[in-house]
Amino acid sequence: MIPLHDDNPTRIKPVFTVAFIAACIAVFFWQLSLGPQLQRAIYSFGLIPALLFDIQQPPPEIAVIPTWTTVFTSMFLHGGWMHLIGNMLYLWIFGNNIEDAMGHKRFIVFYLLCGIAAALAQAIPDPQSVIPMVGASGAISGILGAYLLLYPNARVLVAIPLGFILHTTRLPAVWVLGLWFVFQLVNSALSGDQQGGVAWGAHIGGFVAGMLLIPVFKYRHVKMFAPKRRRY
Repeated sequence: MIPLHDDNPTRIKPVFTVAFIAACIAVFFWQLSLGPQLQRAIYSFGLIPALLFDIQQPPPEIAVIPTWTTVFTSMFLHGGWMHLIGNMLYLWIFGNNIEDAMGHKRFIVFYLLCGIAAALAQAIPDPQSVIPMVGASGAISGILGAYLLLYPNARVLVAIPLGFILHTTRLPAVWVLGLWFVFQLVNSALSGDQQGGVAWGAHIGGFVAGMLLIPVFKYRHVKMFAPKRRRY
């Protein structure tokens, strides 16, 4: 299922949702400008577990920034157009409601904490990995987990590929996000100890972090498991 839109209105402008999207797009165009130096940038600013946990020392040519800061810089790098577009689509659809539920400043902290939790969830099980991890999907997964608890009854317009045809329908968010999370669990189990590819562990860790953090970060007046909201 490809989410296209939700019917969940907001009261404030999603300033930092848009800012994170703009930052990721700007960094991606910077990546494209690097040409042959792109791989070096990925290894310099992506999160490499073996370097993060000081199991190995970074070669001088990629030791551009302190290793611990790659937990943050890796959130703004992407591995390709589809990686970027998919992440930004989810952030655009679901991020505005989470920013609305906690305010701008809390949203920044929430987003980064979910990204950190996602990175650790991927890195800790395989601390000797030297494969760089990049992408905003861990932090965005936290937004999805928070959305599931806050607005399970919101309706989400999704596109379902049926051969060469895209069928659109509206489904409750609990189904869209619940199935998304099950998909991550299944693929994580099937991937086993395979190196590279999609960071399923980061998706799961970010999602769980979002669910755990949202009761702390949301405004007091925002209720959990809210009924369907009407547009103003």
